[in-house]
Amino acid sequence: QVQLVESGGGLVQPGGSLRLSCAASGIIFSIYDMGWYRRAPGKGRELVVTISSSGGTNAADSVKGRFGISRDNAKNTVYLQMNNLKPEDTAVYYCNARYLLNSSNYWGQGTQVTVSS
Repeated sequence: QVQLVESGGGLVQPGGSLRLSCAASGIIFSIYDMGWYRRAPGKGRELVVTISSSGGTNAADSVKGRFGISRDNAKNTVYLQMNNLKPEDTAVYYCNARYLLNSSNYWGQGTQVTVSS
């Protein structure tokens, strides 16, 4: 059974930082491309940043220079470091695991991030 469990969300003031974690189980973590997506109130789910199995990253323009993604294959965990947070970053953040060769695609349950003073 595949599980992706996000943690680290919460309420933060504008300009603050948060680090999200996503712990994976039930998959061979090291071969999966991992990513973070978000859904803001009234909007569709959008890409935040991804990291491939080989470590290459791809980030949305809106978060470049502020957010960073990393992975620890020994801990089966992917991280999202969010700095200089803005109110428009308020959303539910979802962890994603994808293995293209067999079309595997898994989602976590999401963690709420609220940026407000």
